[in-house]
Amino acid sequence: MTNFSDISADPLYLTALASLGASVPAKLMAVPSKGSIAVLPFVNSSGDPAQESFTDGLTEDIITDLSNVNGFFVIARNSSFAYKGRPTDVRQVAHDLGVKYILEGSARRAGQRLRINVQLIDASEGGNHIWAERFDRELVDIFEIQDEVTRRIVEAIAGKLNPPAVTERQRPSNLEAYDLCVRSRDLFTHSRLVNEEARTRLARAIVLDPNFAEAHWRLVIVQLFSWVYWGEAQEPMRRNALISAQRAVQLDGNDSRARWALGFIILHDGRWDEAKAEFDASLQMNPSDADAYAIMADFKFLMQMPKEGLELVAMAFRLNPHAPGWYYWILGYMQIANGQYEAAVVTLRREETYRTMSRRLLAAALIQLGRIEEAREEAR
Repeated sequence: MTNFSDISADPLYLTALASLGASVPAKLMAVPSKGSIAVLPFVNSSGDPAQESFTDGLTEDIITDLSNVNGFFVIARNSSFAYKGRPTDVRQVAHDLGVKYILEGSARRAGQRLRINVQLIDASEGGNHIWAERFDRELVDIFEIQDEVTRRIVEAIAGKLNPPAVTERQRPSNLEAYDLCVRSRDLFTHSRLVNEEARTRLARAIVLDPNFAEAHWRLVIVQLFSWVYWGEAQEPMRRNALISAQRAVQLDGNDSRARWALGFIILHDGRWDEAKAEFDASLQMNPSDADAYAIMADFKFLMQMPKEGLELVAMAFRLNPHAPGWYYWILGYMQIANGQYEAAVVTLRREETYRTMSRRLLAAALIQLGRIEEAREEAR
């Protein structure tokens, strides 16, 4: 498991985080000595905008594969994709994200052929290229290519003698199901309507490939956000999410995200010990999963351990400094629980998270500060 002892956070750093936005204090930006990497979004070189989601999915899968490598520190997809379509200096990106290595690449999908170009850069050594390769294969070999790219990166960083093992992930048997799953990723945070669209796509993917674990656990997240974030009735969505989560773990018990998805659902049943076991298993399998740290923070809050919750949120932001909006409302109520009301107000008024859930929490923080009229407006 990755050793984060050299970058552990004082929870009070979050006051600065709330004020400075996505900036992370220097204490947390210390670069782990080995295996720290960010994978920038691959460029879609096919000339077909319809292939953009496919190329993004390929990038995300490589990020996931690397994050499962023991001893690696991998920046989350959300923060890597903050640089999508922007001219970048890899040395500056590495500095901003606090990593040693940057992976860049491009992908071209044409008919049944797939061409991928990748290059690994040591940004700490002035941006030197330490490995580059082209893969030109049949489209049906996409998952073999992903595995090979991951292995080659690990060998380039850790050396060919006794490199850390690359955990094998379950792969889909149907490319259409994979494509539907890729095009549903991260839609759940956009709007209620788009969340419903993601649910439809994932349901279709499961029909096409009933044993595709990722489709099942992503459906859990969509179902979860339906009631937690978008105001739909909790039942039967919660029961359906539990079924989906149990199925995902049954299909692939080594998928860390399936494990924390199950943990979060059973948490809502008050099954504390079982939930903790799933969270612990998830982080043991993938200590670079920023979402798992954020969700585990929620668990600590419910267990009345808010200081530990803030420490976990700190780690989530370290791995994902350009975090999605739901990180901020978790951060907000962690700050409230720790008595950091002014910081909570700043956090919960951020554009990324200023919706119904954050406004309820914001009202509570304002009451604690005696700002009653503002609290009434948020409650209204």
